[in-house]
Amino acid sequence: MSFISPALKSLIKLRKSVMDNFLLNPIDTQKQVFNKLISSAQFTEYGKDHNFEKINSIQDFQQQVPINDYESLKKYIESTIEGQQNILWPSEINWFAKSSGTTSDKSKFIPVSPESLKENHFKSGKDILSLYIQQFPDSNITDGKCLVIGGSHQINQMTEDSFYGDLSAVMIQNMPSTWQLLRTPEMATALMSEWEEKIERIAQETIHENVTFIAGVPTWTVVLIKRIFEITGKDNLLDVWPNLELYIHGGVSFTPYRAQFQSMIRGEQMHYLETYNASEGFFAAQDDLKEEGMALFLNHGIFYEFLPIEQIGEAHPSTCLLHEVALGKNYALIISTNGGLWRYNVGDTIQFTSLDPFRIKVSGRVKFFINAFGEEVIVDNADQAIASACEKTGALVSDYTAAPIFMDTNTNGAHEWLIEFDKAPSDLNVFIETLDQTLQKINSDYEAKRYKNIALRMPVVHAIPKGSFHEWLKSKGKLGGQHKIPRLSNDRNWIEEMKQFMKL
Repeated sequence: MSFISPALKSLIKLRKSVMDNFLLNPIDTQKQVFNKLISSAQFTEYGKDHNFEKINSIQDFQQQVPINDYESLKKYIESTIEGQQNILWPSEINWFAKSSGTTSDKSKFIPVSPESLKENHFKSGKDILSLYIQQFPDSNITDGKCLVIGGSHQINQMTEDSFYGDLSAVMIQNMPSTWQLLRTPEMATALMSEWEEKIERIAQETIHENVTFIAGVPTWTVVLIKRIFEITGKDNLLDVWPNLELYIHGGVSFTPYRAQFQSMIRGEQMHYLETYNASEGFFAAQDDLKEEGMALFLNHGIFYEFLPIEQIGEAHPSTCLLHEVALGKNYALIISTNGGLWRYNVGDTIQFTSLDPFRIKVSGRVKFFINAFGEEVIVDNADQAIASACEKTGALVSDYTAAPIFMDTNTNGAHEWLIEFDKAPSDLNVFIETLDQTLQKINSDYEAKRYKNIALRMPVVHAIPKGSFHEWLKSKGKLGGQHKIPRLSNDRNWIEEMKQFMKL
């Protein structure tokens, strides 16, 4: 047992009363966060440009401050990168989380303030463990180490005092020394930028550690586990790490990966906890592993608004606050943070699964959907359909992407899928039929367009060789935890590029 384990476990348990307060008093908590953010930033350049000193209510804020994306805040962020301070946030900002969000060549540099590290990201990390220990009070998770599969770190060459890296790398670099003792691998390995060598180093360094929990993106975690199996000759990760009990995942939906993980980690002691974090902030985590959805972290330096997706692109959209949201409705997530992002559209769509407490699930990306024929298929629909098809045919899917096939004079439309199977389906035709039937069952718009093949015919599915998506990302210099395969697209740009690369 680690000498710091009992003290750490006690510290984590103390977070329970704080979390109970914001779960029981969500509206008041959010008002307090809002007031603190506006008061703190009123004399920043952004605050002066938008008259923060005259903001006396949330309604004033919504009227005076537009909904932003990265491009609309870019001039303020660039000034901060160049060394100017008190631009978006009053504290000195020297760190930036590099994020692509997609496979686009454009990179975003999200300001990371001392407050956002301490009051958002690090606090959220403690709260995740607290939520878990509340559910499993006999857990020995703090007796071992957390295997962190993070990003890479580089110095931003624009100024001597500005640094950037993937968010996970920024956190590792700034993590308190006590927490450094609880993580593996070595920092030099964790911050490597060449991912294939990095996976090898992580595997070699960690197989003899007492790993009790893992945190990372599912895609790269699967790659690591397979390499560990090759090294050790094992086929159950619990034979390598017998005290392993928790996998903390986020970044992409876990639905297509769950069966694969359960086949590689076989044992009743294993639990899976979903989180919702991004370069812009840590937003939510599962507070009850038996319930769908993640509890919103409401006192972690972020003020939330929710934009109905039908209003995206409107000249004067109207956002909802917590007391105005409805279950099952798709909203774009709008945040204002203690890192200086103001009414920032994260780019994700979420749905509320509970209003007491407020729990959400990520339903997709604002830009990742297929609506070429009015079918409005979102990533959540696709994930559910893939999972049903896998269950029916015994398949395991590593990753997938889909795009529309547009109508021409001879044929009606369809959806074209590239699917990389870790384990092939027993019958590909049954897989395709189940995929299609599940989409019709859960999406009435898709069902209507599929009626008698009038608008949409059966999906076209290509089973691509293992490693195809990895090689495509590698060819673009996009290997790493921040880079993901675009699940859905409303045009054919990505899928045509992939097909050409894969010679389909």
